[in-house]
Amino acid sequence: MNAIGKLVAIGGAEHKGNDEQDNSHRKSAKFFELGILKKIVEVTGKLQPHIEVVTTASSIPDEVGRNYIEAFAKIGCTNVGHINIRNRDEVMTPDYLERLRKCDALMFSGGNQMRLTSIFGGTEFFDILHERYENENFVIAGTSAGAMAMSKTMIYEGNSTLALLKGEVKITTGLGFIGGVVIDSHFNKRGRFTRLAQAVAANPSAVGIGLGEDTGIIITNGTELEAIGSGAVVIVDGSHIRHTNIADVDEGSPISVEGLMVHIMEMGNRYNCKTRKFEADAVVLKPAE
Repeated sequence: MNAIGKLVAIGGAEHKGNDEQDNSHRKSAKFFELGILKKIVEVTGKLQPHIEVVTTASSIPDEVGRNYIEAFAKIGCTNVGHINIRNRDEVMTPDYLERLRKCDALMFSGGNQMRLTSIFGGTEFFDILHERYENENFVIAGTSAGAMAMSKTMIYEGNSTLALLKGEVKITTGLGFIGGVVIDSHFNKRGRFTRLAQAVAANPSAVGIGLGEDTGIIITNGTELEAIGSGAVVIVDGSHIRHTNIADVDEGSPISVEGLMVHIMEMGNRYNCKTRKFEADAVVLKPAE
């Protein structure tokens, strides 16, 4: 079933500290200046939407929450709240559930994606979120860990330098807003192509989506992607794989894959995960002076 709501998955900003997701919000003003937050407001279809920022994944939730509230205010969006859920008991707080029912968009910050799945999975908050996304013009946004947790298949760990060895990429079940994809973030700066390639080789029915910094995708109808932001989105399609040894070799052995198809998207390019079709806008050439 196609969802009525929209997803906005963002790759995060350039890492300049020890905690890759949290420091991206603290250190990179560019992240807020490139119009991605404006896109979140725009896809709600409202001039002054009610947005709730969830910082459960972050180790510095108060600081990240303040940064988002200030950033949205700079683009004229002032009806923004901060939901700081730290454990499963707090998920059932009546005020949080009521705010979730009333808001136009919810945004998951970066941090640790396993915190999102382990704290929200199987809760009333989780059920309301899914129901609103599937049946209403409701927007769910997420950056870095918040983007990676959106899919049913989620990478939760994987050393990029060892990612071509079987077993080095750890996969579990995500929040499941979109099926048939696996999402990775901070894709270019951290050289994560190989870990996304292993994730797709192990799950060739899933489309791999690698999100660069200051870059994201808008997902409509649960299948249609549009690239936004300043960088590149990498699509890894495993439906044409003719050979892989990933099921047969021992843990820690190199994997081999034949037939991965790769697309690179810039802002405005589109990709349909169901039909596996890439669509680029026509290039307009400027006349010679």
